[in-house]
Amino acid sequence: QVQLVESGGGLVQTGGSLRLSCAASGRTLSRATMAWFRQRPGKEREFVTGISSSGAMNDYADSVKDRFTISRDNAKTAVYLQMNSLQPEDTAVYYCAARTLGGIVRSTTGYDYWGQGTQVSVSS
Repeated sequence: QVQLVESGGGLVQTGGSLRLSCAASGRTLSRATMAWFRQRPGKEREFVTGISSSGAMNDYADSVKDRFTISRDNAKTAVYLQMNSLQPEDTAVYYCAARTLGGIVRSTTGYDYWGQGTQVSVSS
């Protein structure tokens, strides 16, 4: 059974930074596409960013492009999300997800495993 565990969330002021981590256990996910989604209050879960198994390709939602950076460490089976210039609208629960098929997709249905989420709150 695969488990994804996120960490690194918290409360930060507008313009601040946070780094989220997602650690996988139970199965190697070095060949899986990894992604971050978020669910803002009262909204549906949405795609934030994804990274290919090799790390060579990535995709970002327009709302976070140039502010967020995804990376992965296949030796540790971990994926990271560096978030800079945080804004109040970034306040959400952030989820790590893994997709065993190839390619980066933006739909939640394309992912096989999910973490429990970590809260990110940005104060104005």
